[in-house]
Amino acid sequence: MGRKPKFLPLLENVEITALAAEGKALARVKMRPDDESAIVVFIPYGAPGDVADIKIDRKKHSYAEGHIERMVAPSPLRVDAPCRHFGVCGGCKWQHIPYSEQLKCKQQTVEDALTRIGKIELPEVSPILGSKEIWRYRNKMEYTFSDKKWRTWEDVKSGRTFDDCPNALGFHIPGAFDKVLHIEECHLQAGLGDRLRNALYDFANEQGLTFYNIRENRGLLRILMVRIASTGQCMACVQFGEDDPEKIALVMNFLKESFPELTSLLYVVNLKVNDTISDQEIKVWSGPDYIEEEMEGLRFRVNAKSFYQTNSAQAYELYKVARKFAGLAPQDELTDEEKERYGYAGNGDKPLAYDLYTGTGTIANFIARGARQVVGIEYVEAAIDDAKLNAKVNGLDNTLFYAGDMKDILTDDFVDRHGVPDVMVIDPPRAGMHTDVIDVIMKAAPATIVYVSCNPATQARDLALMDSKYAVTDVQPVDMFPHTHHVENVVRMKRKDLL
Repeated sequence: MGRKPKFLPLLENVEITALAAEGKALARVKMRPDDESAIVVFIPYGAPGDVADIKIDRKKHSYAEGHIERMVAPSPLRVDAPCRHFGVCGGCKWQHIPYSEQLKCKQQTVEDALTRIGKIELPEVSPILGSKEIWRYRNKMEYTFSDKKWRTWEDVKSGRTFDDCPNALGFHIPGAFDKVLHIEECHLQAGLGDRLRNALYDFANEQGLTFYNIRENRGLLRILMVRIASTGQCMACVQFGEDDPEKIALVMNFLKESFPELTSLLYVVNLKVNDTISDQEIKVWSGPDYIEEEMEGLRFRVNAKSFYQTNSAQAYELYKVARKFAGLAPQDELTDEEKERYGYAGNGDKPLAYDLYTGTGTIANFIARGARQVVGIEYVEAAIDDAKLNAKVNGLDNTLFYAGDMKDILTDDFVDRHGVPDVMVIDPPRAGMHTDVIDVIMKAAPATIVYVSCNPATQARDLALMDSKYAVTDVQPVDMFPHTHHVENVVRMKRKDLL
């Protein structure tokens, strides 16, 4: 006999009290009237102040997950979400929350992570820097072709048969690798993204071109990537799942003729099961194989494989914070108090900087004007090639870049050859730093460390591991992604013996 299914109740008149991790809201409830204490229930698309009937979907020992079955009284905080795909697409989960409230939650996320996980002495956390643009702020979007259009649960329950086109061009449904929601409008990227995606979708269907089937690894059209730079330059890169030169030419000529504003038109034939293109040849149909971003007169070449912060305007604000904390900002950009706090005094020599996890060298090249030399280290060799190219394009002769594992490169001999850094900028991936890398940093013992993080939880963990030698002097959250729970945070640390 099968196991009896676990009882999962419907809880009535539950008040949602706060926003929480992963973009969900939370409530504290007793699962049964005779329970001794309440547990936390995580609820997607809720808002603080909502009163709703909550259906429990999963129950764990210390928490539960549920969804709003019926709204009893909506929160006065709620606003109308502008996107017609809100709630199904899976992105922008906070569109129904005012931006000012989103920022409060992100500020609290940073403070909670640093105090509860880091458990170290902290200064007052500076108010979060919000994004001036909260719509159409992304410079890069990727849309997936699928021959099986996702139907909403309401569509499925209706029992209707559908005679519309079964193809989709849009976003993967969260938790379903083979399901794609067809997108008609997305508020994340400038209008060219919508126009290009919709035109290509219509053209492909008119021409009878096949859309990709991920389970069977077949179909011509696979991925459309659109990049729109702050300079106005635009790139489209089409990923094809079949090597059919005639049909590829049909698609690429359509895009070239229909969208003359595309300065770079590229494609790739990817016959693998996964859709990563890092190991694939990018082919140029028209224009150069890159577009350019710009910051303070510096030009950064971005190709189809390059990583570049997806909110260009806010990336500039983030990098300015890092540069200021590192003591490398132009003097006319600082107040008198900031000059004393962050600036380098003494004989006036420019500092030596190391930039760990440098990626394509954006931060390294951005801070180079204020440094004697910047030494960048990154694991991905192709990214280091981009970093060197960007330094050359901008005439910077005081940057050095090395590719390889951090703990293998940043050795005593390396520091002896390049000098003990005055300042070290660290911008690791979401997982934070390996303990071996932290050991190497502690041994190198720079006077100042600037830690840029996209995950305050792992940042807090790493700060605790460096607390024996370094004190946190400044904390500045920065919001790069409005309507999501993601937040960046910049921390400045000073060696304790220098305070």
